[in-house]
Amino acid sequence: VQLQASGGGLVQAGGSLRLSCAASGRTFSTYGWFRQAPGKEREFVAGIRWSGSTTRYTDSVKGRFTISRDNAKKTVYLQMNSLKPEDTAVYYCAADSRNLIFSSMGSKNEYDYWGQGTLVTVSS
Repeated sequence: VQLQASGGGLVQAGGSLRLSCAASGRTFSTYGWFRQAPGKEREFVAGIRWSGSTTRYTDSVKGRFTISRDNAKKTVYLQMNSLKPEDTAVYYCAADSRNLIFSSMGSKNEYDYWGQGTLVTVSS
């Protein structure tokens, strides 16, 4: 089982990036995106359940980021708009075979599989 994240890069403040995470080996019910800035703990960014109708976002990205998924391609996306320097971090995708309840989607301990991370740098 592998999760392959891509799409990171350097962008100016106010710009956009789209991250992708492709799963191989199995199908997952819940996907999450987390990020870790230098010297900080890994934090939840967004999560999505199987149907795509249930999503959750951390407050700091609401209205700017959108998580989506394509189950046929076993891929989850994170569209990031209006990027800010404080969004700079390594972004990790995570997945779990369970359809996590809303309150659990934000916990990194609930996800069994992790991708390798992709670096997003937002310049001011």
